[in-house]
Amino acid sequence: MNTHSRNISPVIRQLDEAAINRIAAGEVVERPASAVKELVENAIDAGATRIDVAYSDGGKTLIRVRDDGCGIPPDALPLALARHATSKIDGSDLLNIRSFGFRGEALPSLGAVGRLTITSRSAGHDAAQITVAGGQHGPVKPAALSAGTTVELRDLFYATPARLKFLRSDRAEAQALTDVVKRLAMAEPFVGFTLRDVSGGGEGRETFRADPEQGDLFDALSGRLGRILGAEFAQNALPIDAEREGFHLTGYAALPTYSRGSAVHQYLFVNGRPVRDKLLIGALRGAYADFLSRDRHPAAALYLTCDPEKVDVNVHPAKSEVRFRDPGLVRGLIVSALRHALAEAGHRASTTVAGATLGAFRPEPTGPRVYQMDRPSPAARGAAYQAQAPGFAELQSAYSGRVEDSPQGLDETAPETLPLGAARGQVHENYIIAQTADGMVIVDQHAAHERLVYEKLKRQMAENGVAAQALLVPEIVELSDSDCSHLLDAAEDLRALGLTIEPFGGGAVAVRETPAILGEVNAGAMIRDILDELAEGGGSSTVKERIEAVLSRIACQGSIRSGRRMRADEMNALLREMEATPHSGQCNHGRPTYVELKLADIERLFGRT
Repeated sequence: MNTHSRNISPVIRQLDEAAINRIAAGEVVERPASAVKELVENAIDAGATRIDVAYSDGGKTLIRVRDDGCGIPPDALPLALARHATSKIDGSDLLNIRSFGFRGEALPSLGAVGRLTITSRSAGHDAAQITVAGGQHGPVKPAALSAGTTVELRDLFYATPARLKFLRSDRAEAQALTDVVKRLAMAEPFVGFTLRDVSGGGEGRETFRADPEQGDLFDALSGRLGRILGAEFAQNALPIDAEREGFHLTGYAALPTYSRGSAVHQYLFVNGRPVRDKLLIGALRGAYADFLSRDRHPAAALYLTCDPEKVDVNVHPAKSEVRFRDPGLVRGLIVSALRHALAEAGHRASTTVAGATLGAFRPEPTGPRVYQMDRPSPAARGAAYQAQAPGFAELQSAYSGRVEDSPQGLDETAPETLPLGAARGQVHENYIIAQTADGMVIVDQHAAHERLVYEKLKRQMAENGVAAQALLVPEIVELSDSDCSHLLDAAEDLRALGLTIEPFGGGAVAVRETPAILGEVNAGAMIRDILDELAEGGGSSTVKERIEAVLSRIACQGSIRSGRRMRADEMNALLREMEATPHSGQCNHGRPTYVELKLADIERLFGRT
């Protein structure tokens, strides 16, 4: 209910400067991390090569940013604290923006809600200092500083205490602050960054450090990303370099088997600016849609550069969102570049898979360590093996690991030298054991064949539609009325996939043709899988993405099932096909299709090093 009387007209009044700055600060400075972002971006714009950030109590009581940039002349310090005063644009063209900052709001906003001190020295001038607290400016004073600028912000939000109640714990605020510094460090690999927690006074402790990288841009990016995201990301990331109509995409994208449980390892930059843009995140998701289940997220650091006039960064005061003049072109570039890189990776899977496997294998110590000198000699071991051979041969038939030779026999042309080696056995009727030149490979036969069938279906679909096989007796599948209607709506799309269905009265459908590549298939199970996919995809996916998702479900139904005993030639044929097929290192849901273990790692498990 409006408390104002209907007979009293509200008075329009001009707000004072302090109130205006506090309102602006609400947009620009949400938390300590926002203040750090603005101050570090100013340092980068000033041409700094080294930026040191210190904070205490999660940034609530102190944030200090030091840089070796160009500095601010003494007579310009008061103007730097005025709203909409900036050295970065002249206001004539808001689309041609080539700096991080340009709105001229950060420093006055910080001065309106905290105690701000700026000390700076520019070439040809003495160092000077100015202080502002709660929007009240002090005079410019002489100061001691050799070069660059130091900005110190104390007691953030002391002038607006209600905002303090919305801040999270010191630990959570420090984590957000660290994330901001790391993102900016990833954007500027040739600039050195340090982050220090000085809670409690003194020098504090260094929580993050990234020294300036050397070499060309790709080397510098690789080094900086490895330092920030870890060596595992660097080992499992693919370089991206693609260009289209004035847009240049560079960076690194991780293999699908290096996927994460959340989207926190997605770093996107536009003209060097860290952004969280829905279009770019959606394009990244779309590029991996073929390789990851919906609960897994790709890891990537992507840098998009273009003419500043093709992108509007003046969308939001925090500048974390952008708007492209041609969003379809940008999405297409990202999706095609990433899919090309993933295809180039072939059957490769991430190294973390082997590490996790070895961790699972690691035996518990059951007795005192056996040292090399206590082991039997090679001659003694050889005699023991010969003595055991007859007994082992008699027991062989009881083992679940087996290789069943085909009538033609196994081709012995040194298949061990190939990437996935030569099949040596099958365990539990699902896992193929292969020997490579320097280790062994364990293949999940169902997951691997699922990917191979899917890639064949996609190729057929792209060329001239999936070949269909007519059923001698149509298979009738009973469904609910709503499911039947939903499925028949997609009947034309399914026909192109080699699946022909017709209404059969009530809630039933008749399956008349199935994809020929699948051979004999359970049509009812396949129809229900397709219904699940159509329901999950909804209207959010493009037609192509939905068709590929349905193909993936169809491929799952037509794959070699777990529990099927395979002959040696079948297993080796599967290995060779995996080597020749892109993306075969992961199944359609992003899980690895094989694990490779090096002989040195296996020997280490048994203490043979």
